[in-house]
Amino acid sequence: MRLDKYLKVSRIIKRRTVANEACDAQRVIVNGKAARASYEVRENDIIEINLGAKPLKIRVIKTTEHVSKETASDNYTIIQ
Repeated sequence: MRLDKYLKVSRIIKRRTVANEACDAQRVIVNGKAARASYEVRENDIIEINLGAKPLKIRVIKTTEHVSKETASDNYTIIQ
């Protein structure tokens, strides 16, 4: 699954266009490297998002195409 779509589906970022812009501005880092929106997210990837005052660091648990609001947080765990 593409990185921008994963961020939207898992409800880390509300809109896919915002996720795409964050990737273009190099505010999203995957496994220690700045990642483009087209990066293929895999299980156990570590994603760091630097939007706002507090950066967010997560580990990808699973990638699913469609998720309900209640189960969206099952796709990742927060690190730190």
